[in-house]
Amino acid sequence: MEDNFQRIGEIIKQKRIQQGYTQQEIADKLRVTKSAVSKWESGGVEQMGRSTIHTLSKLLDIPPYVIVTGEYPEEQKLNERFKSIPLLGTIAAGQPILAEQNIEAYFNLDKKIRADFCLRIKGDSMVNVNILDGDIVFIKKQEELENGEIGAVLVEDSATLKRFYRMNGEVYLQAENPAYKPIVISKGDVRVLGKMVASLREYR
Repeated sequence: MEDNFQRIGEIIKQKRIQQGYTQQEIADKLRVTKSAVSKWESGGVEQMGRSTIHTLSKLLDIPPYVIVTGEYPEEQKLNERFKSIPLLGTIAAGQPILAEQNIEAYFNLDKKIRADFCLRIKGDSMVNVNILDGDIVFIKKQEELENGEIGAVLVEDSATLKRFYRMNGEVYLQAENPAYKPIVISKGDVRVLGKMVASLREYR
């Protein structure tokens, strides 16, 4: 039952973020405290009243029984195969990677692909490896990269995807487009976010 409560909390959090609400906005609409919303999202949903479930289901556009059971019956087989991966936006230095304020949306990804989060690519710096502007790249969270691996690295307050090299005490972030010079980092800490394991192109 505890695992089921945890799943319900995860659904509430995902749907809240997808609908563009903050915890405080949900709290205001339901006339509860922000800490109550935070507790729900952590799995503390057993004391949620019927009227609260009804109102919350309308706000988040999900059936009330999902908040009660934590299951979408028609998606049970898919849930066995897929996991939800957060799409991250700007990442401030010093913040945990998966901090709530960094998450813009979620993608369902086959569990065979071992990714922890994903990023939307901006620009054409990686075109030679068929990664284009607007593509989604999936990242396995890790703190180190081998020379030549493609990964996400935090530079100031944003994540960049580049080919990684560490030589003679300096880090080189090499684009896959001859129009761009390498980013050379010789001072300060370099924060590796993870290694790219897959990419996705959304056709619009």
